[in-house]
Parts: sequence; structure tokens; C-alpha cells
Amino acid sequence: MTVNDVAEAPVAAGPAGPARWERACLVSDLFPERGAAALFGDVQVALFRLPDDAAYGGHAGRVHAVQNLDPFSGAHVMSRGIVGTRAGEPTVAAPVYKQVFSLVTGVCLVAADKTPKDGLPADLVTYPVEVRGT
Repeated sequence: MTVNDVAEAPVAAGPAGPARWERACLVSDLFPERGAAALFGDVQVALFRLPDDAAYGGHAGRVHAVQNLDPFSGAHVMSRGIVGTRAGEPTVAAPVYKQVFSLVTGVCLVAADKTPKDGLPADLVTYPVEVRGT
């Protein structure tokens, strides 16, 4: 994903070859600590722009992308999650059952005594983001 003043996501590499970048939005369309959903083919992605705040350490001002599907509720709502940090690592809390995920790795940090729905993996898929033209 480039945030070319646009957030673009690479479409996953597969047998057909390497990933390609897809344009998502202007960086100015992303409000700090608020999520936005983008659709790439049939894949929903949640984009998060972090504020220029020391609490986010080396991640301050960056844009992160994860799957929009909440594996615990089965709903496409991660872009509505609550952005925060855990020991300087940016996180998002799912809006339905409040599981906390790393925006860097996608790992579920707090499962809140729930299990993922219908055999979905507990961790989120993350996507690389590139900011261009700023």
C-alpha cells in the first residue's frame, strides 16, 4: 500500500509473480488514531495513521495496514477499532469484543477470554505500506 500522499497496498505475491502496489488514499484522508477501510479486489484492509507523538516511538507518523476482518466477531470492523500502544508498540483494539492486536505484526496481544470465530486465525494479516510523494 502506498500512501502516496496515497496509501497503496501490495497485492500479495503468488505463483503468478511478485506483488504489485495498489493506491489506497491520500495521507490527508487518514486522520491520526482513526481507522479507514479500503477495498482491494475482494480484500478489505484497515488503514491507521499514527500521530506524531512520542508515545508511538519509532512508529510515530507512520501508516499501518491490517485485515479489516475481526477474527473474533467475524465482522469487517477493525477500521473502527481503538488505536493505542503497548510498551511503545502501536495497537488496535477490536470494537466488538475488545481484543488487542499489534499494528506492526498483527499478533493478538489480548484475547479477552474469547476464541476466534469459525476456525479463523487469532492474529491479523498485516500489509506493507509505503508513503509516496510527501
